[in-house]
Amino acid sequence: MFMYGNTRSYSLLILILLITAVIAGSIVDAFFYLLLCGLLGLVVLGAFFFLRSRNRFQEVEEDHLDNMLGMPTRFSYEELKNITKNFSNKLGEGGFGSVSQGTLPSGSQVAVKHLFGIGPVNKSFVAEVQTIGSIHHFNLVSLVGFCAEKFNRLLVYEYMANGSLDRWIFNKNQDLSLDWQVRKKIILDIAKGLAYLHEDCNRKIIHLDIKPQNILLDENFNAKVSDFGLSKLIEKDQSQVVTSMRGTPGYMAPEWLSLVITEKVDVYSFGIIVLEVLCGRRNIDGSQQEEDRHLLKLFGRKEEEGQLLDLVDKCSNDMQSNAVEVVEMMKVAAWCLQTDYARRPSMSAVVKLFEGSVDVVIDMDEDLLNELTPEVGESFATTVLPSMLSGPR
Repeated sequence: MFMYGNTRSYSLLILILLITAVIAGSIVDAFFYLLLCGLLGLVVLGAFFFLRSRNRFQEVEEDHLDNMLGMPTRFSYEELKNITKNFSNKLGEGGFGSVSQGTLPSGSQVAVKHLFGIGPVNKSFVAEVQTIGSIHHFNLVSLVGFCAEKFNRLLVYEYMANGSLDRWIFNKNQDLSLDWQVRKKIILDIAKGLAYLHEDCNRKIIHLDIKPQNILLDENFNAKVSDFGLSKLIEKDQSQVVTSMRGTPGYMAPEWLSLVITEKVDVYSFGIIVLEVLCGRRNIDGSQQEEDRHLLKLFGRKEEEGQLLDLVDKCSNDMQSNAVEVVEMMKVAAWCLQTDYARRPSMSAVVKLFEGSVDVVIDMDEDLLNELTPEVGESFATTVLPSMLSGPR
């Protein structure tokens, strides 16, 4: 029907142009218009056949997903609409999409991430879904399933009842304040999750966007690292990878400027989170006075003055009661924040230190803190586009 209708339209157009040219008295013009219309018709028909073949190829690619080994459960778009009640219960939304709460027929709660602006299924998308679905660790949010239907891309994750870490550590309400033991456990949980990604996966995974919003808490305040959408997968025998990504201001290691990235960028971001958890404030906080706006600079100043106790979260009486132990934890954060990434510890070393299985003497540079901490709104980028599994930020 499409081709028949369009053929009639082009025939009519050619006839009108020819009559116009003849009336104008020019046979040359008539042939020119005829040639032009013919070329135009070929272009349109070529585009039509290309799009039709691409759609057929797309359907074949999507059909093959069900037969691929190692893939998590595949849901239809209609199934996910039903379990989320048409995506009505929003848990969050960002530049790449939104997250909605849903309930599976089994009664299990899930979080459904609806990705926006994503193209058709390709090998990169399939590879990342396979990789994420194969990762199982108590301190990593599990991928339950996915949807890949035409241009609909959705990821289904386990539901985390207490939401993201930022809502707890930046809240000034004392009733919602976390006590010291809970904060210590959260920090250890994050370290364990990152250590697994860096050292125990079949392929080393660098998260690249560690921040409180990407640390989720279950009903018992167990912490799990989430959102591998900005991960860069590299082979275990590679020590470095030149990548391209926009990090989050306030959590970016100084070597982002060199474009050579290792897992130590995650260690740096972990150090920032530890300070934020201990101090109960953001690393970059525009509500503070100018001299106190950057937590890292304030930390360096207080360290020189021997007044680190001043930084302990004042909204928590329990944190104040354990201030001496909290300050000791700040030294571990400083160990992770060294400007020379080669001197930062591995995450497995941090885990062993927290668990008391090793004693570590922390020997740090005088130039401990990063002087290039970006202002709010700044970001540095390398040259490759973000992973297509990027989720809400």
